[in-house]
Amino acid sequence: MAELPPLNPTLHAAGAGDSPVVGLVLGSGAARGWAHLGVLRALANEGVVPQIVCGCSIGAFVGAAAASGDLDKLTQWAESLKWQDVVSLLDVSLRGGLIKGERLIQFFERNFVDRDFSALDRRFACVATELDSGREVWLHEGSVSAAVRASIALPGLFTPVMYQGRLLVDGGLVNPVPVSLCRAMGADVVIAVDLGSDMAGRAWRRTAREPVPKDETEAGWSDRLLARLGFPGMNGAAPLPDASTNLPSLVTVITSSINIMQVRIARSRLAGEPADVLISPRVGQLGLMDYHRAGEAIVEGEAAVARARPALRYLLDQLGGPGA
Repeated sequence: MAELPPLNPTLHAAGAGDSPVVGLVLGSGAARGWAHLGVLRALANEGVVPQIVCGCSIGAFVGAAAASGDLDKLTQWAESLKWQDVVSLLDVSLRGGLIKGERLIQFFERNFVDRDFSALDRRFACVATELDSGREVWLHEGSVSAAVRASIALPGLFTPVMYQGRLLVDGGLVNPVPVSLCRAMGADVVIAVDLGSDMAGRAWRRTAREPVPKDETEAGWSDRLLARLGFPGMNGAAPLPDASTNLPSLVTVITSSINIMQVRIARSRLAGEPADVLISPRVGQLGLMDYHRAGEAIVEGEAAVARARPALRYLLDQLGGPGA
């Protein structure tokens, strides 16, 4: 794990007159991470502007935009996305994962100018996992877009990334809500956003209650990915298995497995490294690739801050910090 700059002892000294340093942690969750945009907007309306932002996976993506001053631009882009736009950003691969991720990062670099960590408006770091050893890796130096690409490399879907001599994948494998990183960066108060509070089993429960067009379901995403990989299904060569078998799609199996894993890891890590305030958007109805449904995710992010407002206000009032 790379060593972080030393903490400023005056931030933690007893009786120090400075306002506490507020850190914000944005957790992993693929397309559900657009809820982070609503959380950031609502926190700003409460007068809470964190000096430190840490993220994992989609939380790293949104956190990088927040730390570089591109949050409004990212929000406008996310709200404008249609599922066809999402498909256009997918570059299919047969080696290491279904998606290379290069188109997504190239788009990020073109539209949200890449910076060095040292040039950001506020302190930022993100988490990845070293594939060879399983070690948690904290990324806080060099190219921000390269670090974000490593943090979002979801195993099986995005190909791993070689970064500073190490093969890295999604940080959600080891620390989906990296409170520990935020405290190591110097945060006295940590506000964390956990996107997995209502995830387990949701992929099946929502099917009957919340029908959406086939093209916009995880099964639809699975069909399109298989077709682009050259497998039968959408090209007319042969039908996919009959829906009456009730077997979930390929993408549903992968994403549900990842959800279970990350929910369990997040609960374990948060039990040992709790945040001062935990914000839990209820976004389990959104699938892994539902990036075109940013509007409802953002609204729920704002609602989650409203539900957490009593705890948030009490904590900041006690500390006399921002928003008090």
